[in-house]
Amino acid sequence: MRPITEWLQKATGIPSELYGKLITTLICILILWLFRWLILKRVWQRTGNSLTRYQWRKISNYVAFTFAFILIGRVWLEEFHTVTTFLGIVSAGLAIAMKDPLVNVAGWFFILWRRPFDVGDRIQIGNHAGDVIDISVFQFTMMEIGSWVHADQSTGRIVHVPNGKVFVDPQTVYTQGWFDYIWNEIPVLITFESDWKKAKEILQQIATNHSGHLIPIAESKLQESPHEFIIHAPNLNPIVFTSVEASGVLLTMRHLCEPRRRRESTQEIWEAILEGFVGCADIDFAYPTSSTFTITPKEKPLPGSR
Repeated sequence: MRPITEWLQKATGIPSELYGKLITTLICILILWLFRWLILKRVWQRTGNSLTRYQWRKISNYVAFTFAFILIGRVWLEEFHTVTTFLGIVSAGLAIAMKDPLVNVAGWFFILWRRPFDVGDRIQIGNHAGDVIDISVFQFTMMEIGSWVHADQSTGRIVHVPNGKVFVDPQTVYTQGWFDYIWNEIPVLITFESDWKKAKEILQQIATNHSGHLIPIAESKLQESPHEFIIHAPNLNPIVFTSVEASGVLLTMRHLCEPRRRRESTQEIWEAILEGFVGCADIDFAYPTSSTFTITPKEKPLPGSR
């Protein structure tokens, strides 16, 4: 390398030490890039899982950046330990001038350490809800659900949320890896004149047929729940609750549901309800009604007439 740098110095007049550092820097970057490319190629050959590929791509990127910072720092600084002194001097100024970015970096470390959610989880933070599709140093990205679209369906919009939000806004997690279900409720209002016991039996059978197969899976998931959570065993069986409203008897179906299939699940159950009630003359849906009464005033005799 020395003959090359000396030739470049004679040709351009730039010191050979600078060329040596530039060439060494390029070699370091090339080696790190090649090493990362080989690792990712191996991972791509062994698995087609998109989440695994994403995790390896992110981790390899962070590791390569860290090694590049260390190696290139040693090349360009006479004494690498001066970096610590330099960072100590400017840390106070950075804390004031870059408060929000530093908070976001701290939030990133918190997400990686405590893992309140991960890529692929469906969460709500503040007023935003969606599926987490990326977690970076300063922000995480979600595919938005809700808003003007009902039943937790995707809007097609991408929402970027600063990582610092995890310190100030509560996070609601629909899926946490070890338990992938939520409870869904469907209210069915029938008239007081209807046979509510018969209607309740029909709804109970529909709920059991629809979500009964999820119960064994959900029970095994609960048994695998992390030890840091104290979870009281809930009733996983579908059930129909009875209550009375102003316009009829309210039968509320409660059942397990996959978070991303809530709308499809509700549709399938309602279609089964409509089919189940169609042949029952003694069961009617209740709905708001109003009645109008016309009162004719009593006729009075005209003045002077008898």
